[in-house]
Amino acid sequence: MQDAPAYILHSTAWKETSLVVQAFSREHGLLALVAKGAKRPHSQLRPVLSAFQPLLLSWTGAAEVKTMTHGEAAGIRPLQGTAWMSAWYLNELLLRMLPREDPHPALYDAYEYALLSLAAGLRPAAALRRFEWILLHENGYGVDEAMPDFGDPALAPQLRQQLRERLEQHLSGRELATRKVLMDLQRLG
Repeated sequence: MQDAPAYILHSTAWKETSLVVQAFSREHGLLALVAKGAKRPHSQLRPVLSAFQPLLLSWTGAAEVKTMTHGEAAGIRPLQGTAWMSAWYLNELLLRMLPREDPHPALYDAYEYALLSLAAGLRPAAALRRFEWILLHENGYGVDEAMPDFGDPALAPQLRQQLRERLEQHLSGRELATRKVLMDLQRLG
């Protein structure tokens, strides 16, 4: 695959100089990629493999874990403050709820829209509810209603509760770490 639009959701060290990267691609879904040598000081991949930034990724391989051959930045999403935690929440949802290599172009677009909203400093709650709504629909757990106005403060409490219940059903009681932190931040703020 050459220059596929994607985002890095998570990365972990692998061996001395490499990373295993969990990426979300518009046309290929959730992928595991080995970025060989990415931890080396002069690696071309090292400055590129950042979460929440649009990338163009290339890889080879037919196994479940592919080998990344190239990566380059395709823009900047300048997140600040609590937007970081909201973005980590989006990533955790994707990692927990999507099967490997199952493309979801509408969900990719919703993820990108949420990151743009967070980077613009818009209300995080509206961006998160919209993303949750589309994620549930893409996974077959959606609500059988028309998409609501996520910016309407009067609908926010009911919508939040409805989406939380659906997400918890799908996650089978496994609590999201980022949701707990977000709730704590809301109580403090």
